[in-house]
Amino acid sequence: MRHFRRAPGQPARLGIFPGTFNPVTIAHVALAEAALEQVDEVLFVLPRVFPHKTYSGASFEQRLDLLGSALSVESSYSIAASEGGLFLEIAEECRQIYGGATRLSFLCGADAAARISGWNYGDDATLARMLGQFDLLVAPRGEPWTPPAPAFRPLRLSADYTHVSATEVRERITTGSPWRHLVPEAIRDQVARIYAGGK
Repeated sequence: MRHFRRAPGQPARLGIFPGTFNPVTIAHVALAEAALEQVDEVLFVLPRVFPHKTYSGASFEQRLDLLGSALSVESSYSIAASEGGLFLEIAEECRQIYGGATRLSFLCGADAAARISGWNYGDDATLARMLGQFDLLVAPRGEPWTPPAPAFRPLRLSADYTHVSATEVRERITTGSPWRHLVPEAIRDQVARIYAGGK
């Protein structure tokens, strides 16, 4: 793992926010803001390799630039790139840097949490082992969802961001629909240059 920006101090509890950030949206920022009520630092992680996706749209470097611009006002945000893309791989990379005393919590939406809890890991013990290394802070998204275990903890957002996604931003740009309100103000011009050819 390589940090491109690191919050000062050693967190007792680290919120890990992995994603494609293609581009970073107001929903991403709102989730991180909500997490700061429970963690000391939020680490935005851009994996160099995604387990189920490939890079398209913005390049790796462009996404790092967007994150840096969008998150510059909050000193408790860090930005890093991970070599692995799975939660277990990212957790291990974080352990090497932050040490064993820091409690790890992954940030995600309820849709991702449902996939994690319902995934076929090949044996019943894998999910329990995983949740022994970290817990999940889960933001509401879409249909109501009941956490399957105490390690899935709710995040309360300041507003409903169900309609906001990076996919929605890209689709709106493609169709010429309004999109600028869906990304942080600080990166609107950058997003226009990268995804809309400056429009």
